[in-house]
Parts: sequence; C-alpha cells; structure tokens
Amino acid sequence: MSNSILYIGSVEIEITFKKIKNLHLSVHPPDGRVTIASPEFYDLEKVKIYAATKLSWIKREQEKIRSQEREKPRLMITQESHQFLGKRYLMKVIESKRPKLVLKHNTIELYAVADATIEQKQNTLYNWYKKELEIKIGSLILKYAQLMNLEDINFGIRKMKTKWGSCNTEKRMLWFNIELAKKPIDCIEYIVVHELVHLLERNHNKNFIILMDRFLPGWRLQKKILNELPL
Repeated sequence: MSNSILYIGSVEIEITFKKIKNLHLSVHPPDGRVTIASPEFYDLEKVKIYAATKLSWIKREQEKIRSQEREKPRLMITQESHQFLGKRYLMKVIESKRPKLVLKHNTIELYAVADATIEQKQNTLYNWYKKELEIKIGSLILKYAQLMNLEDINFGIRKMKTKWGSCNTEKRMLWFNIELAKKPIDCIEYIVVHELVHLLERNHNKNFIILMDRFLPGWRLQKKILNELPL
C-alpha cells in the first residue's frame, strides 16, 4: 500500500493505493478532507482524471460539510446553549471570586470574576471538559484494553482541528480531541476503540475492520452519527 498527494485546482486529495477493485472517493467531516482509495493497478494519472471529473461534486460536499460545521462564536453569557455528552445545557454565568463550573440538571453554572474575559470563561469551561473527558476516556480505555490484551497505554486530551483522535503506535500514545466532550458517550466510545485498534493494526485495512467488528459491533452507526455532528 502506498500514498500520494494530488492537487486538482485548490483541492488537495490524499491517494492511497490498495488491493481493491474499484476507486472510492470520500469527503470527510469535520474539515472536508478528500481521500481516494485506488486499486494498485491504476496509475496516478488515471486517478487524477477521475478526480477531475468529480471536482464539482467534491466542492459541493465540502461546502455542505463546512456549512454544517460553522458554529456561532461563543459569547459565554447566561442563556447561551452549550453541549456536554450530547445533551444541550443552558449556561448561567455567576459572579464569583474564583472560577469554577458546576453541572446541574439542565444548566451549566459558570462561576467567574466580575471582569472575566470571554477567553477566561472559555478556559474555565474547557478545563472542566478536559477533566470530565479524561474520566470517561480513562474508563473506556481500561475496559477495552483488557479485552484487547493491551498494556502500557498513555492518553491525553488536546485541541485538534481535523481529527477526533490519533494514535502513535511507537510511543503507545493516544490523543483525543477535547471537542469530544460535547458528543454522546457512544460516539466517544467509538473513537476510543478506533484508536486502540490501531495498536493492533496500524492501517485501515480488512483486518482493522474485522477487529472493529469484534470489539464494537455497532461502530458504523456511531461513526455515522459522529460525522453528522458539528465539530
């Protein structure tokens, strides 16, 4: 299997040559990344011609994805809507000497000093997201690592622009997008299993699919739901 980068106008396309029979073109959320899986017996020029015929469709799909992903700037004010684990909460900003966040039944209470900036309030929210996500992901990793007979796994949470997760197989380090804190727990579970399976199979090949089916039979539905949700 080999990889190439192709440019059609302003569109960058990742080409992967595999032992398959047909070309597979995909436009991926959340950023409109374009990939083509090509049979190994096709040359790059043939793939380029195919991609050129699909350029209008690619741009329509990218625009559709990006319009779905656009989110209004967060003002961090009372009555503003925020998500946690797939549920919508209304924010309530409360003046306080020390910043903190308290989750209630239908509200997120954000405590902030009187002159706190939007960025400071966002930091309070995302620090809380990070702690909560570490708990959820840590529990899922423990569960599935035991099922997969995996040991010595490290993970971290950080902001990521184009991926929900990543895996460094050499360092056995998994990274997860902090935005996952907003998504349903089943979708978080899918990303955790996906990245753990990469420790068993580095590539997205037939064996990878077999392993995903073994450890998380409903993963395709969770992938679909996650890809339809804005980042």
